[in-house]
Amino acid sequence: MNEKILWYVADPMCSWCWGFSPVIERIRQEYGDRLRMELLLGGLRAGTKTPLPPQQREEILHHWHAVQRATGQPFSFEGAMPEGFIYDTEPPSRAVIAASRISPDSVFPFFKTIQSAFYVDQQDVTRQEILERLAVVAGLDAQLFSQVFESDAVKELTLVHFQKVRQWRVHGFPAVVGQEDRDYAVLTRGYYSFEDFRSKLESWLEN
Repeated sequence: MNEKILWYVADPMCSWCWGFSPVIERIRQEYGDRLRMELLLGGLRAGTKTPLPPQQREEILHHWHAVQRATGQPFSFEGAMPEGFIYDTEPPSRAVIAASRISPDSVFPFFKTIQSAFYVDQQDVTRQEILERLAVVAGLDAQLFSQVFESDAVKELTLVHFQKVRQWRVHGFPAVVGQEDRDYAVLTRGYYSFEDFRSKLESWLEN
Protein backbone atom coordinates (compact mmCIF):
# COMPACT_ATOMS: atom_id res chain seq x y z
CA MET A 1 0.00 0.00 0.00
CA ASN A 2 1.41 3.39 -1.02
CA GLU A 3 1.86 6.06 1.62
CA LYS A 4 -0.63 8.89 1.34
CA ILE A 5 0.72 12.41 1.69
CA LEU A 6 -1.31 15.51 2.43
CA TRP A 7 0.34 18.67 1.09
CA TYR A 8 -0.76 21.86 2.81
CA VAL A 9 -0.09 24.73 0.38
CA ALA A 10 0.06 28.00 2.27
CA ASP A 11 1.91 31.25 2.88
CA PRO A 12 2.82 32.60 6.33
CA MET A 13 1.47 36.05 5.36
CA CYS A 14 -1.81 34.81 3.87
CA SER A 15 -4.72 35.85 6.09
CA TRP A 16 -7.01 32.98 5.06
CA CYS A 17 -4.18 30.57 5.88
CA TRP A 18 -4.11 32.11 9.37
CA GLY A 19 -7.86 31.57 9.51
CA PHE A 20 -7.36 27.96 8.44
CA SER A 21 -4.66 27.37 11.07
CA PRO A 22 -6.92 25.68 13.68
CA VAL A 23 -8.38 23.42 10.99
CA ILE A 24 -5.01 22.18 9.70
CA GLU A 25 -3.79 21.75 13.28
CA ARG A 26 -6.76 19.55 14.10
CA ILE A 27 -6.19 17.54 10.92
CA ARG A 28 -2.59 16.97 11.99
CA GLN A 29 -3.73 15.77 15.40
CA GLU A 30 -6.52 13.49 14.20
CA TYR A 31 -5.06 12.10 10.97
CA GLY A 32 -1.33 12.10 11.68
CA ASP A 33 -1.31 8.33 12.11
CA ARG A 34 -3.06 7.73 8.77
CA LEU A 35 -1.06 9.95 6.43
CA ARG A 36 2.05 12.06 6.16
CA MET A 37 1.61 15.83 6.20
CA GLU A 38 3.93 18.22 4.38
CA LEU A 39 3.94 22.00 4.12
CA LEU A 40 4.49 23.58 0.72
CA LEU A 41 5.16 27.33 0.66
CA GLY A 42 3.06 29.16 -1.91
CA GLY A 43 4.88 32.45 -2.46
CA LEU A 44 1.90 34.79 -2.11
CA ARG A 45 3.81 38.04 -2.65
CA ALA A 46 7.34 36.73 -2.92
CA GLY A 47 9.92 39.22 -4.14
CA THR A 48 7.84 42.37 -3.65
CA LYS A 49 10.18 45.38 -3.51
CA THR A 50 7.90 48.41 -3.20
CA PRO A 51 6.06 49.68 -0.12
CA LEU A 52 2.40 48.82 0.24
CA PRO A 53 0.19 51.62 -1.18
CA PRO A 54 -2.46 52.95 1.26
CA GLN A 55 -5.37 51.76 -0.89
CA GLN A 56 -3.97 48.23 -1.09
CA ARG A 57 -3.40 48.25 2.66
CA GLU A 58 -7.09 49.04 3.16
CA GLU A 59 -8.06 46.21 0.81
CA ILE A 60 -5.89 43.77 2.74
CA LEU A 61 -7.33 44.92 6.07
CA HIS A 62 -10.80 44.37 4.61
CA HIS A 63 -9.79 40.75 3.95
CA TRP A 64 -8.44 40.45 7.50
CA HIS A 65 -11.78 41.56 8.93
CA ALA A 66 -13.58 39.01 6.72
CA VAL A 67 -11.27 36.24 7.93
CA GLN A 68 -11.84 37.20 11.55
CA ARG A 69 -15.61 37.19 11.11
CA ALA A 70 -15.58 33.82 9.33
CA THR A 71 -13.06 31.99 11.52
CA GLY A 72 -12.78 33.77 14.88
CA GLN A 73 -9.01 33.95 14.58
CA PRO A 74 -7.40 36.91 16.41
CA PHE A 75 -6.04 39.91 14.51
CA SER A 76 -4.54 43.25 15.53
CA PHE A 77 -5.77 45.81 13.04
CA GLU A 78 -4.78 49.25 14.32
CA GLY A 79 -1.26 50.11 13.22
CA ALA A 80 -0.86 46.96 11.13
CA MET A 81 1.36 47.21 8.05
CA PRO A 82 2.58 50.75 8.78
CA GLU A 83 3.65 53.25 6.13
CA GLY A 84 6.66 51.95 4.21
CA PHE A 85 5.88 48.29 4.91
CA ILE A 86 7.05 46.01 2.08
CA TYR A 87 4.78 42.96 1.85
CA ASP A 88 7.43 40.45 0.72
CA THR A 89 6.48 36.91 1.72
CA GLU A 90 9.76 35.34 0.57
CA PRO A 91 11.73 35.84 3.82
CA PRO A 92 9.19 34.19 6.17
CA SER A 93 8.65 31.39 3.64
CA ARG A 94 12.41 30.83 3.45
CA ALA A 95 12.56 30.88 7.25
CA VAL A 96 10.09 27.98 7.42
CA ILE A 97 12.16 26.03 4.90
CA ALA A 98 15.31 26.78 6.89
CA ALA A 99 13.59 25.41 9.99
CA SER A 100 12.64 22.28 8.06
CA ARG A 101 16.32 21.65 7.29
CA ILE A 102 17.28 22.02 10.93
CA SER A 103 14.36 20.26 12.63
CA PRO A 104 11.62 18.73 10.44
CA ASP A 105 9.26 18.45 13.41
CA SER A 106 9.40 22.22 13.93
CA VAL A 107 7.92 23.11 10.53
CA PHE A 108 4.21 23.38 11.32
CA PRO A 109 4.70 24.94 14.80
CA PHE A 110 7.19 27.48 13.43
CA PHE A 111 4.88 28.35 10.53
CA LYS A 112 2.14 29.07 13.08
CA THR A 113 4.54 31.11 15.22
CA ILE A 114 5.32 33.37 12.25
CA GLN A 115 1.62 33.73 11.43
CA SER A 116 0.75 34.73 14.98
CA ALA A 117 3.67 37.14 15.18
CA PHE A 118 2.47 38.93 12.05
CA TYR A 119 -1.29 38.95 12.54
CA VAL A 120 -1.55 39.27 16.32
CA ASP A 121 1.71 40.82 17.52
CA GLN A 122 2.29 43.09 14.49
CA GLN A 123 5.88 41.99 14.09
CA ASP A 124 7.53 42.60 10.71
CA VAL A 125 8.20 39.00 9.72
CA THR A 126 9.87 40.11 6.48
CA ARG A 127 12.93 41.12 8.56
CA GLN A 128 15.64 38.56 9.22
CA GLU A 129 16.30 39.70 12.80
CA ILE A 130 12.63 39.15 13.67
CA LEU A 131 12.64 35.71 12.07
CA GLU A 132 15.79 34.79 14.00
CA ARG A 133 14.10 35.83 17.24
CA LEU A 134 11.04 33.74 16.40
CA ALA A 135 13.28 30.78 15.55
CA VAL A 136 14.73 30.94 19.06
CA VAL A 137 11.20 31.01 20.49
CA ALA A 138 10.54 27.86 18.45
CA GLY A 139 13.55 26.18 20.06
CA LEU A 140 16.05 26.58 17.22
CA ASP A 141 19.63 27.77 17.61
CA ALA A 142 19.86 31.38 16.41
CA GLN A 143 23.30 31.13 14.81
CA LEU A 144 22.53 27.87 13.01
CA PHE A 145 19.19 29.22 11.83
CA SER A 146 20.85 32.35 10.46
CA GLN A 147 23.44 30.31 8.55
CA VAL A 148 20.84 28.02 7.03
CA PHE A 149 18.44 30.89 6.28
CA GLU A 150 21.15 32.75 4.35
CA SER A 151 22.43 29.69 2.48
CA ASP A 152 22.12 29.42 -1.29
CA ALA A 153 20.67 25.93 -0.90
CA VAL A 154 17.68 27.19 1.11
CA LYS A 155 17.17 30.17 -1.20
CA GLU A 156 17.02 27.75 -4.14
CA LEU A 157 14.74 25.35 -2.26
CA THR A 158 12.35 28.21 -1.53
CA LEU A 159 12.06 28.88 -5.26
CA VAL A 160 11.47 25.16 -5.82
CA HIS A 161 8.49 25.37 -3.45
CA PHE A 162 7.03 28.33 -5.34
CA GLN A 163 7.57 26.63 -8.72
CA LYS A 164 5.95 23.40 -7.56
CA VAL A 165 2.84 25.29 -6.49
CA ARG A 166 2.58 26.86 -9.94
CA GLN A 167 3.08 23.48 -11.59
CA TRP A 168 0.12 22.17 -9.61
CA ARG A 169 -1.88 25.18 -10.85
CA VAL A 170 -2.63 26.31 -7.33
CA HIS A 171 -3.11 30.06 -7.46
CA GLY A 172 -4.82 30.77 -4.13
CA PHE A 173 -4.17 29.79 -0.54
CA PRO A 174 -4.82 27.84 1.53
CA ALA A 175 -5.07 24.74 -0.61
CA VAL A 176 -4.68 21.07 0.20
CA VAL A 177 -3.35 18.50 -2.26
CA GLY A 178 -3.50 14.76 -1.71
CA GLN A 179 -0.74 12.55 -3.10
CA GLU A 180 -0.62 8.80 -3.50
CA ASP A 181 2.40 7.53 -5.40
CA ARG A 182 2.45 9.71 -8.55
CA ASP A 183 -1.21 10.66 -8.39
CA TYR A 184 -2.16 14.12 -7.13
CA ALA A 185 -5.60 15.50 -6.31
CA VAL A 186 -6.46 19.03 -5.21
CA LEU A 187 -8.80 18.38 -2.27
CA THR A 188 -9.58 21.99 -1.33
CA ARG A 189 -8.99 25.53 -2.54
CA GLY A 190 -9.67 28.29 -0.06
CA TYR A 191 -11.00 28.18 3.49
CA TYR A 192 -13.11 25.26 4.73
CA SER A 193 -14.42 24.48 8.18
CA PHE A 194 -13.04 21.37 9.83
CA GLU A 195 -16.27 19.45 9.25
CA ASP A 196 -16.42 20.34 5.55
CA PHE A 197 -12.75 19.62 5.04
CA ARG A 198 -12.91 16.33 6.91
CA SER A 199 -15.62 15.01 4.58
CA LYS A 200 -13.41 15.72 1.55
CA LEU A 201 -10.42 14.17 3.24
CA GLU A 202 -12.32 11.04 4.28
CA SER A 203 -13.59 10.61 0.72
CA TRP A 204 -10.04 10.79 -0.63
CA LEU A 205 -8.67 8.41 2.01
CA GLU A 206 -11.32 5.82 1.18
CA ASN A 207 -10.42 5.75 -2.52
